Amino acid sequence: MIKELQLRLIPEEAANESALVQVVARETGAAPESVKAVRILKRSIDARQRLIFVNIKARAFIDEYPTEPEYIAIEYQEVADKRPVIVVGAGPGGLFAALRLIELGLKPIVLERGKDVHARKRDIALISREHQVNQESNYCFGEGGAGAFSDGKLYTRSKKRGSVERVLNIFCQHGASPAILADAHPHIGTDRLPAVIEAMRERIKRCGGEVRFETRVDRLLIRDGQAVGVETQTGEAFQGPVILATGHSARDVYRYLHQAGIALEAKGIAVGLRLEHPQALIDRMQYHRREGRGQYLPAAEYNFVTQVNGRGVYSFCMCPGGFVVPAASGPHQVVVNGMSPANRGSKWANAGIVVETRPEDIEELTRGPEFQLTEPLSSPLALLAFQERLEEICWLNGGQRQSAPAQRMDDFVRGKVSIHLPESSYLPGLVASPLHFWLPEFLSKRLKEGFIHFGKQAKSFLTNEATLLGVETRTSAPVRIPRDQEKYQHVALEGLFPCGEGAGYAGGIVSAAIDGERCAEAAAAYANRIA
Repeated sequence: MIKELQLRLIPEEAANESALVQVVARETGAAPESVKAVRILKRSIDARQRLIFVNIKARAFIDEYPTEPEYIAIEYQEVADKRPVIVVGAGPGGLFAALRLIELGLKPIVLERGKDVHARKRDIALISREHQVNQESNYCFGEGGAGAFSDGKLYTRSKKRGSVERVLNIFCQHGASPAILADAHPHIGTDRLPAVIEAMRERIKRCGGEVRFETRVDRLLIRDGQAVGVETQTGEAFQGPVILATGHSARDVYRYLHQAGIALEAKGIAVGLRLEHPQALIDRMQYHRREGRGQYLPAAEYNFVTQVNGRGVYSFCMCPGGFVVPAASGPHQVVVNGMSPANRGSKWANAGIVVETRPEDIEELTRGPEFQLTEPLSSPLALLAFQERLEEICWLNGGQRQSAPAQRMDDFVRGKVSIHLPESSYLPGLVASPLHFWLPEFLSKRLKEGFIHFGKQAKSFLTNEATLLGVETRTSAPVRIPRDQEKYQHVALEGLFPCGEGAGYAGGIVSAAIDGERCAEAAAAYANRIA
């Protein structure tokens, strides 16, 4: 007999397999020994009150064992001799596009400017250890994209264009824990995601697709108003429709498209700082008890949002039990991001606290001689140029290294210089700096008001135990590559399928993966039509 149950448990019951079996036996009237398995279908924590509960939807197997796998596996076919489609970028958009093309009977040729996910680790280590940034292999560029080494969170609200469950099942098929199918905020973890990415790559190759690393696409091949392929930095050409999934930091791609007269649009972004608290403080704050999370609860998360002077101020990419990492992709840049391992076991919590920034804000953002940009304010690349300039100013204030300029949170709000800084997870090191002084006033005033508001919502959130690190700029692409939303094709160039975060149509691993699948379907239909 199989029964589905809605359970409301105390944390100890939810965390202990034998206790869970006892609860299921009690709820079903079965003997404990007859409960052969319990599968958790959905799991969330209700911490609104001091007494905390874990809500679980479970499938109980009474006097029988499960015969169905925990996830739905997809059959992939051999495509070595099929029509090719070029996939530029091996982030989630590109990898999921490639796998979907194989399902549809086409051969993906994946061209990735960076290194494979394991070789990439060595270059990332050098950023912290020697303050060296490899422009082709870093936290933004390389197999797995920006998400591979910046957390692996799989939560998304974007469900209109595809199935989140399908994406999670594909991750499970390639080695992710089936727990991601149940958790309200699924998370693979930076330490486990690389193996999943590698399994996807090997699947693509076994099926006859190609994956090439250290292969940067420098230009599109265009004939009769159609994209018919690409040319790489070595001059090698690849023929086929092009799925462009380059990620939000491929600034050279945006500049090439602009110079080539291929339509681009300015797009709003969010800019701010990375905020780091002791995790124990966040646990006490969110679980409303002095002992914090205790033995059976996970590291607590938070989510804040408010409006200040007509712009949103909100938390972004919250990483409980995580680390702040250096996310620059070129010289003379300091950019910070956050990540968490699977166990979320560090003693710090961090999140971006960012301000909504629209294209029409560019003039206010760039007041003052220090913000002279390399692009006209009317250019679709103006916000991109602002990102670059703010990252350069951050680099200068960090001692012209990957050290991050930093300030205590309450000092920032009060406009005071922080003489000493708390211990931090940020390995390249911190440099005390008056962030409130050199950040554009458009950002600093809104951040101050946001912090005061959040501090009223959650006691102890606004504290000098917390550190602000500069700057958080890579929240999304500052440019959109316009496309026909029915055909997923560029509005003026047939055969080009702008995809994922870099094209301005996704925000995170899952939404980029969904967009990659939709672009693959459109590219496959196009390839079959012109064959």
